Amino acid sequence: MAMKTGLKIPVCIRHGELLLHPEPRVSNYKAGLRLLPGSNGMMDMGNTGGRFIWYELATIDVNAAKAFYTDVMGWGTAESSTADSVYTLFTAANTPVAGLTKLPAEALRTGALAQWTGYVGVEDVDATVARVKQLGGTVYIPPTDLPNVSRFSVIADPQRATLVLVKGRERGQEEAGRGGVVGRVSWHELRTSGLETAFAFYNGLFGWEKAETRSRPAGTYQNISVGTDTFGGMSIKPAEWPRSIWYYYFNVAGIEAAAKRVTANGGQVLYDPMTLPEGGRVIECLDPQGVPFALIDTQVNISIGCYSPRNRHPK
Repeated sequence: MAMKTGLKIPVCIRHGELLLHPEPRVSNYKAGLRLLPGSNGMMDMGNTGGRFIWYELATIDVNAAKAFYTDVMGWGTAESSTADSVYTLFTAANTPVAGLTKLPAEALRTGALAQWTGYVGVEDVDATVARVKQLGGTVYIPPTDLPNVSRFSVIADPQRATLVLVKGRERGQEEAGRGGVVGRVSWHELRTSGLETAFAFYNGLFGWEKAETRSRPAGTYQNISVGTDTFGGMSIKPAEWPRSIWYYYFNVAGIEAAAKRVTANGGQVLYDPMTLPEGGRVIECLDPQGVPFALIDTQVNISIGCYSPRNRHPK
């Protein structure tokens, strides 16, 4: 299906350089890390190692983003700012599912722009960061302790897609993403300039494995898994995009209604709702500040080669 005309490249990938502050501050991540599932000593790394456990939007206009996503997603909010960082929790059924923070003024002056970032749980941050370097990635914040919270690092893969690595503590809490639950992330998709290079990096870093491979008109779509859990996919990014990016698919109930909410609140829908080979329906969007994200309809039973959400959790 063709992209609608008159739409722009997502603002967070418009420039060729990685759009992070050249010297990212620990305080930019402090509030989010403090609120991660398990930051109070309850994260089960036996379940979350190598899995996405948190999602965070760093943006220019926090109030505008809050109004947009609460209406589009039906999220609630809870304020949890610190002395040096403004931070809002997005909640679904009173459970935190994502964070919202403001890009600092100095980051804006150096060209940083709004974007969603995923946090991946690892057992040993230092060892994982060492592998990032060996595998050709970039480390933007080296392993750093936040006392009584966690240890983390900000990295990019060789094609400059950004992630935060975070170590959990003890047992008991599941990750923020949960397949099929409205308001949560159920699919993670890397749009990359080099499919095999990207897979080799993440396989070496997290042990992710290839699941089903599907040939499409736009090229190969490679599903990826951790253990028996197929949680995402990789595909070649559009040629006009200057760098790779992670797309996060949020669950909604009713894709057409969600698309109307996106446009009514000042966002853009890049494609009309797309029906995937076995019935799933998705849209790709930009929020009012140009940040890309995607929505998937939870009202449809999905089991798709090129899109195959993680195993459903029991209700």
